[in-house]
Amino acid sequence: MTVEFEWPVRVYYEDTDAGGVVYHANYLKFMERARTEWLRALGFEQDQLRAEYGIVFAVRRLAVEMQRPAHFNEALVSTCRVQRLRRASVEFEQVVRRDTTVLATGQVGIACVDVARQAPVAVPDEVARAMRAAEGTTA
Repeated sequence: MTVEFEWPVRVYYEDTDAGGVVYHANYLKFMERARTEWLRALGFEQDQLRAEYGIVFAVRRLAVEMQRPAHFNEALVSTCRVQRLRRASVEFEQVVRRDTTVLATGQVGIACVDVARQAPVAVPDEVARAMRAAEGTTA
């Protein structure tokens, strides 16, 4: 079973619509932050991956379900969990919640892309090893 990574998120005024509810697109930003911080916790900065390996991670597939609203100034948690690590992509299950209440869920597919060729490329071995270790597998 893979490990869930958690990242705290505070809802700012700019995250809300005129009704004081988090605007739907901002849940995607909360999920992005969790994936970025997960990668950082593994020891990889995205700008360094681009400079050293010539790669970026790009969203290629996304499905989000809104379940409950979040509001201005609430403390939330955004999580990510690797569902599947493939040669050139990673599939995540993500959740944004307030305490134990699930607010939004997402299935996010991320492709590893060669910047120069703008084409899929294998996740670098060092990065893939760290991802497998984080999810508790070695395969």
